[in-house]
Amino acid sequence: MRARDRDLPPGAGAAFGLAHGLVGTGDALDVAPATLDEAVAAATDRHGDKAGRMLRRFAEVPAGAFVWTRTAGDPQDAPFRLGRITGPWRYDDAPAAREVGIHHVRPADWLDRPFAEDELPAGVAATFGRGGRNFQRTHDADAEEATAALWAAHA
Repeated sequence: MRARDRDLPPGAGAAFGLAHGLVGTGDALDVAPATLDEAVAAATDRHGDKAGRMLRRFAEVPAGAFVWTRTAGDPQDAPFRLGRITGPWRYDDAPAAREVGIHHVRPADWLDRPFAEDELPAGVAATFGRGGRNFQRTHDADAEEATAALWAAHA
């Protein structure tokens, strides 16, 4: 989790999400939206069509889906954290959210145990290896199964 529009220290968005039991993305809006449709329209107007599509996809990920994030440290050896989405999208405009640029959030449960890169399912490691500042899906059945096994072993 990191804002696409800010140059913040690595892990700032992840620390926010872990501390608040959230997973989220950026793209601040001028007015806090009351509904997802308002948020998508505002994100599209302010940040472009891609931002609107990405927000809708993030909000429509089913509860129970697994999520990974990278915490602070050197991107090559930083610990990774495994979580699970537990609830619906909302817009967060609190000062802490503004500070790290994470505004579109979903409640999430996070395992207490961090994981090293060599413990990640290969598909998850490859997704992080591509970089980027977007919420990304790992399209790999083996990675999904391995992630579920890690959750079961450490929850």
